[in-house]
Amino acid sequence: MMDMDALHIAGLEIASRLFVGTGKYATFELMRDCLAESGCQVVTVAVRRERLMDKSGRNILDFLDPQRYVLLPNTAGCFNAADAIRTARLGRELLEGLGNRGASWVKLEVLGDPKTLLPDPVGTLEALKVLTGEGLAVLCYTSDDPVMAMRIKEAGAASVMPAGSPIGSGQGVLNPWNLRIILQELKAGDADYPVIVDAGVGTASDVTIAMELGADGVLLNTGIAGAKDPLAMARAMRLAVEAGYLARRAGRIPRKLYATASSPLEGVIGAEDR
Repeated sequence: MMDMDALHIAGLEIASRLFVGTGKYATFELMRDCLAESGCQVVTVAVRRERLMDKSGRNILDFLDPQRYVLLPNTAGCFNAADAIRTARLGRELLEGLGNRGASWVKLEVLGDPKTLLPDPVGTLEALKVLTGEGLAVLCYTSDDPVMAMRIKEAGAASVMPAGSPIGSGQGVLNPWNLRIILQELKAGDADYPVIVDAGVGTASDVTIAMELGADGVLLNTGIAGAKDPLAMARAMRLAVEAGYLARRAGRIPRKLYATASSPLEGVIGAEDR
């Protein structure tokens, strides 16, 4: 892996800027291998009790090394603030028992609709204020609405996580202009404030676009778990984060209406020289 600058969130130093989820894999073994191939350090886990076990009764936590990964409990599947708060507390209790560094973190999702899985802004802010008041570092999922993103930061979120597109849709970054506004506004006067694009990533180019826009990282799940070859896609996503990170810092050339020759025209041999 290339030498990327570390990402700092809520007092923790994160080496990899790719965050990966644990859902939708065919087996826990495949999940484990894909996480390793992705190079990620932060792994999100849905902590509702029924999602911690597979059909054979095996616990997902037996396939996640708590010393290797920062486990980020998330409130996936919660459709009101009360359920999200209760789930976040359960996640903290679970990870404290494991001694994991993610015990003081939560990825907050309060969804407004089961069909679109778009966030409920009112419920999100309600739960966010309660959880930050309890000392949790909240990484908060939201839409690509710049105003809502600013409200979430103002309410004390450790990181704002705007969606590239709806959860699991694979549509990539649908509105790069809104993401650019979010990045500019949230980082104004606080360049190190972490903004992580979350949801909708379908392939490696989506990750690169998000990073080239200036995102500090990308969180994804279905893009790897649902691929025809999840292991190959996990590696592609790792390389895409690196490519986008480098390209953002290298600085792309400006877009121009007309062509510009890559070789100088001066001194070109003409007919008169023959």
